[in-house]
Amino acid sequence: MGADMRNATLRRLRLASQIFFFALFVFLLVRTEFPGAIRSAALDVRIPWPVGWFLEADPLVALATALSTGTLYRNLLWALPFLLLAILVGRAFCGWMCPLGSLHHFVSSLKSDAKRGAKLIESNRYKRWQAAKYHVLAAVLVMALFGSVAGLLLDPLSFLVRSMSTAVLPALNAAIRAGLDTAYGWPLGPAQAVVNGGGVVLNATILSFKQPHFHGAFLIGTLFVFVLVLNSRVTRFWCRAICPLGALLGVCARWSLVQMRKHEDKCDDCRRCLLHCQGGDDPVPGAAWRKAECHLCLNCVTECPTGGISFAWSTVPSHAKQTRETPELKRRALFTSMAAGAVMVPLMRSGPGLKTPAGTFCIRPPGSLDESHFLDRCIRCGDCMKVCPNNALHPATLEGGVEGFWTPVLVPRIGYCEPNCVLCSQVCPTGAIWEITVAEKTGARGLALGAGQAEPKDPIRIGTAFYDRGRCLPWAMGIECIVCEEWCPTSPKAIFLVSAEVVDRNGDTKTLKQPFVDPKLCTGCGACEYACPIKGSPAIYVTSAGETRSRTNQFLLKENQPRPSEP
Repeated sequence: MGADMRNATLRRLRLASQIFFFALFVFLLVRTEFPGAIRSAALDVRIPWPVGWFLEADPLVALATALSTGTLYRNLLWALPFLLLAILVGRAFCGWMCPLGSLHHFVSSLKSDAKRGAKLIESNRYKRWQAAKYHVLAAVLVMALFGSVAGLLLDPLSFLVRSMSTAVLPALNAAIRAGLDTAYGWPLGPAQAVVNGGGVVLNATILSFKQPHFHGAFLIGTLFVFVLVLNSRVTRFWCRAICPLGALLGVCARWSLVQMRKHEDKCDDCRRCLLHCQGGDDPVPGAAWRKAECHLCLNCVTECPTGGISFAWSTVPSHAKQTRETPELKRRALFTSMAAGAVMVPLMRSGPGLKTPAGTFCIRPPGSLDESHFLDRCIRCGDCMKVCPNNALHPATLEGGVEGFWTPVLVPRIGYCEPNCVLCSQVCPTGAIWEITVAEKTGARGLALGAGQAEPKDPIRIGTAFYDRGRCLPWAMGIECIVCEEWCPTSPKAIFLVSAEVVDRNGDTKTLKQPFVDPKLCTGCGACEYACPIKGSPAIYVTSAGETRSRTNQFLLKENQPRPSEP
């Protein structure tokens, strides 16, 4: 009875741990937002919560970025304790802490016709296709070794943050606001106060300051739902077959001190241990327990009516036939996966994107490293997109080439880069967007030259604005419009107006102001494109030309720079 109570207590602790870490994940994700408008240049806007903690504690992110860059970014030092945890206790992170794993655990617990009775028991036996995640891991790490972390699209924490930030939370936000708007119009009488109070609470907690919209949200959301639905066929299919982080922790579990004890003399072959097995690790007596697959959910222990299964701290298994210490992998298949990862990188780079821009509209956030180093670090998590107060950053499609898929790009038609905001650089977990200050972004901080003299620094430029005179009202139609100049936030303004005389179709002459861009002052923030009243394709648009982070994507010669000799 004492052992049963202890096992039941451990199972309740595991459930409490899952709820706590999932709630913490959701809380930090919701807090990845500045709840208001950013206006004052003197305001040092910061997120007061460690919103990137889960990603910074991800051992796979730390290992892959270390391989791709040759260094371990300081924020990723959090991953080392969790790597040590895996070496000590195996895949406890998967069963006790991983928010995506907990979500899969919950969805898997829902009843399904494909998992009833004998079908459920058989589905929880180990299957050879569970080795696929180790091949995914091998490909991801080899890609990182060749300088690309595009494989981290499949990292579970990056996958969950991206899905929640760009699809799930915006959809939930829209649904709740629509429901509240409908409820506000109903004649609810005394209940109206409850609705109003609920709206106030929701606005102060989970609802965004304004409704966000993201390119590719439907695809990202559909993929997320599809992965969850797979749990109706196989318990935690993602964790068993795809998750490269789970594979990494499974490899580390080789040295785990936690060992399963199978007391076969107590077993009556009821197979209840397989009913709720999360890892498909064969806890049933008569088969080798697969250590690398076990999530330490302890369901097998609590389900066993005879006490035939237990866990103990030990450096060696109780019997060699009862435990398989390492994943079951075929050497040829593993080498094939590594070769696939090695081939994938040059294949992705054979098209435009890394050295040759795939498109002029690949505008990266301020503080981004140059493109090659940016792609060495960006894990496509979407934190920068979530935190952007103007909804300006979106998942790329092919703007940055195939390798840049779902990396952040600025879409000025939806939102512009707020001059006094550097939140995206604060939340980036890997340093793909280097942490900068408002003074550095705007060029307000002087560079000391000695003897009390100072010279203003250049602002950080993410691009340059250009006019399409065929669509611009003052240029194409002789109609007064100065919206772009009014919205230009630089000081002095990068957009200036020149009075000009134009002749209409009747031969009458009138004077109006025509806009021009001073490329030396333009930072590419996109405020002008955002505000342009021309629907569809705007009359002024921003490209990445002139961006500070690139030495080659320039169109203006610097002062004192030698000009090429004429033929």
